[in-house]
Amino acid sequence: MTPETVLAAVLIFGFALIVAAVALGSAVGDGIVASKAVEAIARQPEARGNIFTFFFLGVGILEAFPIIGLVLGFYLFFAIGGGVGGLVTKILGGH
Repeated sequence: MTPETVLAAVLIFGFALIVAAVALGSAVGDGIVASKAVEAIARQPEARGNIFTFFFLGVGILEAFPIIGLVLGFYLFFAIGGGVGGLVTKILGGH
């Protein structure tokens, strides 16, 4: 096993791990924010507009982190690993 093969395998694993963590974290965060907004509206229906404003701000900020994570994952995959073709070449032992 060459160092290039190990690097390619680690990059693929790292990319998959980043994408999985980003998806899971974003889904959990969105669910928490939405459930708290529904609870707040149920307790105080007259503040619905204000609650929705902060709900959309919270979800917007929360969605920035998955985008940053995906950009980091794609950077690892394409810039460092050379893309799919480069990684396959490294794994198969070509130069």
